[in-house]
Amino acid sequence: MADANVRIPAEARDRLAEVAAAEHLSLRAYLARLAETVLTPAERAERAEQARRKLQAWNGYDPSATRTEELDAELDRRLAEADGR
Repeated sequence: MADANVRIPAEARDRLAEVAAAEHLSLRAYLARLAETVLTPAERAERAEQARRKLQAWNGYDPSATRTEELDAELDRRLAEADGR
């Protein structure tokens, strides 16, 4: 496997190295493992769609885009209220 150089702020590098060391990994090994576990936007969208289809098949729940926006707004409002904002 070919290596690549990635330029990031020193603070970010140091933080990642600290996390890697705590898991007994080199920074290189930690970043390789992280890259294998993080989903791309397309993968996240596909998983969300699969979950939506399963939920709809299980109980018929299939909210419209408008209803989803309303529910998201309500959740945001409740989180802000709980956070004291």
